[in-house]
Amino acid sequence: MPTVRNIIESKSPVFNTIHPKALVIEGLQLLNTVNLSYLVVLDEGDYKGLFSERDYTRNIILKGRSSASATIEEVMTVDLPRVEMDDTVEHCMNIMETHKTRYLLAFDDIDFKGVITIHDLLRQVIANKELVFDHQLAQRLIDNDARIY
Repeated sequence: MPTVRNIIESKSPVFNTIHPKALVIEGLQLLNTVNLSYLVVLDEGDYKGLFSERDYTRNIILKGRSSASATIEEVMTVDLPRVEMDDTVEHCMNIMETHKTRYLLAFDDIDFKGVITIHDLLRQVIANKELVFDHQLAQRLIDNDARIY
């Protein structure tokens, strides 16, 4: 079964970062530039949180705040679930379902390694569908279908 390590190693190094003191408008411009739905908030290389389109919607628009004056650290998410490098994709799927989140933080002990997204997990499921589907059951279904006609 694929692990968090496999996913992290298959992704580009984290490049979509922003400083916690940056203005939200800067974060939105960067989201548009990198064409992703989240930014990793780092302060001198240390992980501080995640800023996403959802944070903007919930903490700026719905609260009537200004993206020109609010900072990233005021609206970022800091309580995302964390997974370790040897955790399986299945474990990640369960954690996402339990916590109703689209993102997981990948750590190697105390070192931040990256973000696992729901899209990363879906790609793994599709790429490893042979591990998900029971081939004998599929063949029996095909054989039964052929007998019906």
